[in-house]
Amino acid sequence: MNSRKTACTKIMWYSIALIAAILDQMTKTWITHHLEGNQAIHVFKGFDLILRYNRGASFSFLAEASGWQRWFFVGLAGIMSTILVFWLYKLDIRQKMEGFGLSLILGGAIGNLIDRLLSGQVTDFILLYYKHWQYPAFNIADSAICVGVGLLGFSMFQKKA
Repeated sequence: MNSRKTACTKIMWYSIALIAAILDQMTKTWITHHLEGNQAIHVFKGFDLILRYNRGASFSFLAEASGWQRWFFVGLAGIMSTILVFWLYKLDIRQKMEGFGLSLILGGAIGNLIDRLLSGQVTDFILLYYKHWQYPAFNIADSAICVGVGLLGFSMFQKKA
């Protein structure tokens, strides 16, 4: 494989991660400057922008813990981000879907890691709902992680087929 092409592909994957983290932080900054806690902007039926903070993990898991969870999740995100950086480095450039998926997961992990380091909590602002049901608020980083995991799963499924 051409080493120049390999280097360009790796740079592209790391750039995707960086772009995801930057977009996440930019949207969180915009939301925190335009909304106050639990204030919502109705975008369209089933979708609001709302300012919420989460000291825990997914679905506010451990949000009510005494504070130790901040450093636990910082450490976990730091370890996972390091693993993802090396995984991307070792990944064959022909594995495009895996590379894109890992890049999105890395960018999302870094976006939420920045929040935890700076404020001890993650800023969430996307609220999806239907009638009396609502999905827990989330953010761009969470979305990047979910899409990235989906791409990894899809690529693994494709290989077995």
